[in-house]
Amino acid sequence: MKILFTGGGSGGHFYPIISVAEKLREIVDAEKLVDVKMYYMSNSPYNQRVLDEVGLQYVDVPAGKMRIYFSIKNFFDIFKTASGVLIALWKMFLIYPDVVFSKGCYASFPALMAARILRIPVVIHESDSAPGRVTRWSAKFATRIAVSYPDVAAILDPSGTRVAWTGQPMRSTITKPTLNGAREYLGLEAHTPVIFITGGSQGATIINDTVVQALPELVKKYQVVHQVGVKNFDEVKGTSGVVLKDSEHKNRYKPFAYLEALGMKMAAGSANIVVSRAGSTIFEIATWGLPSVIVPISVSNGDHQRKNAYNYARAGACTVLEENNLQPVELLHAIDEIIDHKDKYDAMAAAATKFAKTDASMLIAHAVYDVADMHE
Repeated sequence: MKILFTGGGSGGHFYPIISVAEKLREIVDAEKLVDVKMYYMSNSPYNQRVLDEVGLQYVDVPAGKMRIYFSIKNFFDIFKTASGVLIALWKMFLIYPDVVFSKGCYASFPALMAARILRIPVVIHESDSAPGRVTRWSAKFATRIAVSYPDVAAILDPSGTRVAWTGQPMRSTITKPTLNGAREYLGLEAHTPVIFITGGSQGATIINDTVVQALPELVKKYQVVHQVGVKNFDEVKGTSGVVLKDSEHKNRYKPFAYLEALGMKMAAGSANIVVSRAGSTIFEIATWGLPSVIVPISVSNGDHQRKNAYNYARAGACTVLEENNLQPVELLHAIDEIIDHKDKYDAMAAAATKFAKTDASMLIAHAVYDVADMHE
C-alpha cells in the first residue's frame, strides 16, 4: 500500500497532515501490514525532522502561488505551476500511490492534478469556513471530503454523499495541555492569571505591536506568555524591555520566538485565556477548553479568517476583536471582560470544549486507509 500526502506552505496545513499520518501508522500497525510506504509531495519539506519521525518520504515538486492581489510574480508562477504539474505527473506515476490525501493550498495543486490525470483516488480536508480555490476545484472529483466547520459541507458537496464533518486533525502532542509543573517550566508566578498570546508560527506584527504597547497595564494584573514569531523576536524583546524598564512586574512578560510541542503544552496548561489569530489555532484552543479573544486577519483569501472567528464566536467560545479595533485599551478590556466575570468565563470554556472534535485525525486516517484499501 502506498499513500501520498500533499499540501504545506504553512504549519496550518503541514501539521494536520502529520497528525493524519501518525494515525495511519497506528492503523497500519494494528492491521499488521508490513509493506506500507508514505510520501509527502510539496514544494518544501517544511520540517524535515518531523517528516523523518513520522516516516514520510519527501518528494519535491515546484508550485506557483496565485495571489489574490496584483503581482508580477503571478505571471512567472504560472510557468512554475505548469512545470510542477509535469514533474508531479512523472513522479507520481513512478510511485503510483493507492490514494492521495490533500490539505488544499497552492502547493497541493500539482499533485492533485497529477492524481486526477492518473485516476488515483483523492481524499481532501478543508480547515476554513471559506474554502480556497484549490479545495473547491478538487472537491469536484474527490472520493471523500472532510471539513472542520459543518456549514462548509454543503458548499463542497451539495449531495452530502461524500462529505463528513470531522473537525480539525491535530497533533496528539499538543491537544492535552500539561498542567502539573507548567508554570514552573515557564518561570511563571503560581497564582497570577496567565494570558497566552500567539499569532501562529510566523507571529503577527499587529498583535505583537498592540501587546507591547499594552504591557505596562497588562503585567499589573496578568502574566503574559507571548509567541511572537522567529522573525519578530529580537525587535519585540528589545522594545518590550524598554517599555517595561521601570515596571516592578517586568518578569511577568515571557516572549518566545516559537514554541515547540512541549512548550505549547506548557503554555496551554498554564494559561487562563488565549489571544490568537483565526486560523487552525482555534481548534487547538478548543481542545484546551480555554476562553479566547480571536483577532482575524482583516484581508484573507475568501475572508476565511473572519468567517472562522465568527463561526467560533457563535458557538459561544470566544470574543472577536477586529484588527481595526485592535488598540491596547480594547485588548485589555476584552481580556478583563472574560477574566473578571466567572459565569462568562465558565460558559466560554464549556463552549470551547463542546466545539472540539478530538477524534478528527483518526476519522480521516480511517477514510484514507479505506479508500487506499479499495484501490490497492
